[in-house]
Amino acid sequence: MIDIYEQLILLVISLLANFFSALAGGGAGLIQLPALIFLGLPFGIALATHKVASVALGVGATIRHLKSGRLEKWFALYILATGLPGVVLGASVILQIPDRVAQVALGLLTMGLGIYSYRSPELGQTLQTKNRHRNGMILGGIVIFAMGVLNGSLTSGTGLFVTLWLVRWFGLDYKTAVAYTLILVGIFWNGGGAITLGYLGEIYWLWIPALIAGSLIGGYFGAHMAIIKGNRIIKMTYEVVSLLIGIKLITG
Repeated sequence: MIDIYEQLILLVISLLANFFSALAGGGAGLIQLPALIFLGLPFGIALATHKVASVALGVGATIRHLKSGRLEKWFALYILATGLPGVVLGASVILQIPDRVAQVALGLLTMGLGIYSYRSPELGQTLQTKNRHRNGMILGGIVIFAMGVLNGSLTSGTGLFVTLWLVRWFGLDYKTAVAYTLILVGIFWNGGGAITLGYLGEIYWLWIPALIAGSLIGGYFGAHMAIIKGNRIIKMTYEVVSLLIGIKLITG
């Protein structure tokens, strides 16, 4: 039996989490995943359910970002091809190992990302394409693969890694980097993780409609706000979300 009050709570949580995630380029799990666990789901089921709902974030953001025409198809395919195998690998092993040590390490690293961005005032404010030569693409792809493993195996914040890597290594501005992250990580990486976790574990389908509705709406309007406000507000939101996620991961 569907509990309407419970569904409304899930809708609001999902909408808020995915709005800020779409604006910052990652981090929906900071709010959404702990909420699912607090409402009674075991970690593995909550993670799989969160991954399914997160795909809708990518769809909502994609609808808005495709109107801006800022993305290169070949570069999008490159991120997809290098990261997706890592997602499947990470999702295949996460249900077999304890994740507390990894979460603390990830939390410290995520906080470091926010601090690094804050201490680099001009980072990601303009588009300055770089490292598109062979060695740069190989190294960039190896790092994206490693981020894919983290995305498949850990709970939240890994989209922030991709966003900053696209800014720092490939010279994208924050607006463009967030667009790539939300579309490719949101739809394809999270989709791959959801399929793998759903096959190996369990998804709580009763809560999916409310979570997807919140993800679609939050993702669209978060992306819309990012496009309107520009790189400065995205950078500031990225830094705040990175610090909050880092603290959350460390404190549990």
